[in-house]
Amino acid sequence: MRLTSLDVFRGITIAAMILVNMASIAAPNVYAPLSHAPWNGCTPTDLVFPFFLFIIGVAMSFSLAKYTDNRDTEGKKNPPYWRILRRAAILFALGILLNGFWKYDFSTIRIMGVLQRISLSYLFASLIILKLPRKGQWIVTAGLLIGYWLTMMYIPVPGYGAGVLTRVGNLGAYIDRMIIPQAHLYRGDNFNLMGDPEGLFSTIPAIASVLIGYFTGQWIRSKKQINSDTSMDLVLFGLSCLVIGGIWDLAFPMNKKLWTSSYVIFTSGWALLLLASCYELVEVRGVRRWSKPFEVMGLNAISLFVASILLIKILVLTKIGSGEKASHIYNWIYQNLFASWLGAVNGSLLFAMITTLFWILVAYVMYRKQWFVKV
Repeated sequence: MRLTSLDVFRGITIAAMILVNMASIAAPNVYAPLSHAPWNGCTPTDLVFPFFLFIIGVAMSFSLAKYTDNRDTEGKKNPPYWRILRRAAILFALGILLNGFWKYDFSTIRIMGVLQRISLSYLFASLIILKLPRKGQWIVTAGLLIGYWLTMMYIPVPGYGAGVLTRVGNLGAYIDRMIIPQAHLYRGDNFNLMGDPEGLFSTIPAIASVLIGYFTGQWIRSKKQINSDTSMDLVLFGLSCLVIGGIWDLAFPMNKKLWTSSYVIFTSGWALLLLASCYELVEVRGVRRWSKPFEVMGLNAISLFVASILLIKILVLTKIGSGEKASHIYNWIYQNLFASWLGAVNGSLLFAMITTLFWILVAYVMYRKQWFVKV
């Protein structure tokens, strides 16, 4: 069984990621919804990354079904541990490739990143799913979220104390500094090589983001009929997560860079609502013409993500002219073709939209030629 609405959801997410990544280069000349929250809080842009993890979880409920359904049946297939490890390793390596492009100074290259977090979350979520029964999976998910909350709030950090949720003073950053050499931590956003927004410790609750997606996929698979009841149930689950996440925010603020437990629940709520919308329109009502661009993007999501990041790096690293005043290609195009007649903010938006349309076209070409890049 293939859930077309999930491909559409994945395509919407990759299109949004390309849009916000491209627009963010012109920061601060960008509309607020296209920027991450400075620290605590959650903007529409902050929904994109957790959506990816949620989608991975939903997809795993289908791809791992033959290994998890009827676990006690004799003659069941052996779990594909090698394939899972191989996929996780490729994703992690692609993340390093993007981080170092194009100088590859391995003495200072950042180790963690978006694809690295996806890699580790996918790997550990897969092991939890394959090794534990359903009840155990739920217990582990709750344990990851509650345990992360308690450790972040009540274990003191030397020189800062307990419950300090600043970029440098939080427990996750402290643990990352003990494990990852300082030269290989994140540069920018006031972290100053003292932490990482996709660090190792904060990947722990990100595993829960994948598992919540997996539970959603399992629940959808259990439905014998495709109807609006499933969509409405997803909406109710989503609204419940928004309420729980909002309440938890009072004790453990939503924060993407710390991937707080309240943030996991809150963003899962929005993921459930968007999945419900796609499911109702695509699967139940068969309204698919609008969704085709997103479907074709969803079929090549990882390749489009990697290619779009490489293009951004080329535009930013390649300069036109020589000398200190030489402008990189992105800035030249942005200033001369967009900002000069639309203004800075509208110019960055239009540039990002045109770039997104370009990648939709690329996805269409790949789809027509049946080029599907799988990791």
